Amino acid sequence: MEDGLLKKLDAMVREKGYPNRSEAIRDLVRKTIVDDEWTDASGEIIGVLVIVFDHHSRELSSRLLKKEHHWVGGILSTLHIHLDHDNCLEVKVIRGKAGEVRDFADEMISMKGIKYGTLVRATAGVAL
Repeated sequence: MEDGLLKKLDAMVREKGYPNRSEAIRDLVRKTIVDDEWTDASGEIIGVLVIVFDHHSRELSSRLLKKEHHWVGGILSTLHIHLDHDNCLEVKVIRGKAGEVRDFADEMISMKGIKYGTLVRATAGVAL
């Protein structure tokens, strides 16, 4: 490995608190494997959908629920938090085919009234 790249790796190891280079490299390999799972639209994955919305937004809650009930994938868990008088945060752990999970998340995030949304990639069971 060239010196410049090795120095950057060592800096990352220190910044993130890894005990050694091997642990940092293992995490990078795991991330690559999970990313590869997500590129296979037919493979089963786990995703974590995070949305923030104004619960006073006209009919948004019912539209969200309707979308969830009609989705063919699996919502394993939902966490709903009242951030303040107007805003709520929801975290949904979802399982399904990678392409379907991405499409579902995009549909939820793009609904009128959603202030913020993101889909966090996870894995459904690669032996990591």
